[in-house]
Amino acid sequence: FSIAIVVFPIVGSTMAQATLVVLLAAFVACAYAADSVAVTCGSTIKLQHIGTQFRLHSHEVAYARGSQQQSVTCYPTGDDANSLWILLGTSEKPCVPGDTVKKGQAVRLQHVATRKWLHSHRFQSPLSGNLEVSAFGSESQTDGGDIWSVEWEGKHRVWRQETKIRLKHRDTGAFLYSHQAQFGNPIAGQLEVCAMERKDKNSEWQAAEGVYLPVNPGKKKESGDGKDGNDAADASKADGGDDDGKEEL
Repeated sequence: FSIAIVVFPIVGSTMAQATLVVLLAAFVACAYAADSVAVTCGSTIKLQHIGTQFRLHSHEVAYARGSQQQSVTCYPTGDDANSLWILLGTSEKPCVPGDTVKKGQAVRLQHVATRKWLHSHRFQSPLSGNLEVSAFGSESQTDGGDIWSVEWEGKHRVWRQETKIRLKHRDTGAFLYSHQAQFGNPIAGQLEVCAMERKDKNSEWQAAEGVYLPVNPGKKKESGDGKDGNDAADASKADGGDDDGKEEL
């Protein structure tokens, strides 16, 4: 089951952006493939935290302390469009949509709804005092704090949907991390996302729901059997953003 996707930048008013996000979420809910697929550049995906089963998430809620940038959390279910991220290369080394992602490859994750980048730095995280993870920048504003390398154990060459991965932050060397520390209002029940310099079970993630671009023809061999690499898959029921609004933690 294959789907050809054309990804356009979301421009225009906030209402237009929100409408497109909801439409994307509705489209995501239309496709499902049971077989594993290669995770490809340009795909719009959700990342599931292995330990808690929550999804990596952001919204227009700023941290009250630290950087005061847009907060990043983990959200309990897979049905929220604010958990969608676009997988891209770096400014220095872009990756072609449909190319597979190799072990150790540098990537950026752009939040679909707000167009900000998954980011980290030396500010302390609000609940545990580890390194803060935020959403930062815009289409035209990005820096080294937005770059993560994709790591996993095992000998397979490319990132596949079932692969347990870790995201290592280039600037700090820390790993994307979540745990059972919960926020209160205005985002009660969501979990802290931070970065830790050691790696353990709480730094493991997996590609979950999403729209996966088909593997480019020249990359089919390295992705496996070719058939799976051409599947575009989704296992989501994403029906719109959460009700966070523009607030502050």
